[in-house]
Amino acid sequence: MATDIQALRAVKTVLLTTYRRDGTPVATPVSIAFDGARAVFRTWDTAGKAKRLRRNPTVEVAPCTFRGRPTGPAVHAEARRLAGDDEGKARAALGRRHPLLHRLLVPLAHRLMRYRTVHYELVPAGAPAV
Repeated sequence: MATDIQALRAVKTVLLTTYRRDGTPVATPVSIAFDGARAVFRTWDTAGKAKRLRRNPTVEVAPCTFRGRPTGPAVHAEARRLAGDDEGKARAALGRRHPLLHRLLVPLAHRLMRYRTVHYELVPAGAPAV
């Protein structure tokens, strides 16, 4: 049985909606890739979305254009931070799906800006912790 997140396989960019402390939604377009059945994305550790995810991992994801215009319905999910081998697999999956952007440009920009890159997995809302 395919999950709602699996329906996002056809798109390269999703509109990730995170929530501020007061519940205000903040939508940001992010590149998405799949490592097997796992949907992954990356950002840097001091980005606003990373700070919001540390406090509240509940998100909504919707297919969108590169500039962030939604093109389909949103899916409720949770973002879980990856570490170790899972982080390496996510990095490789993003590099395969977006060769120029995530194999070259984003890692270079993060290195030059001295950002620490963090990777997240999107799991269906209410899924058991692994």
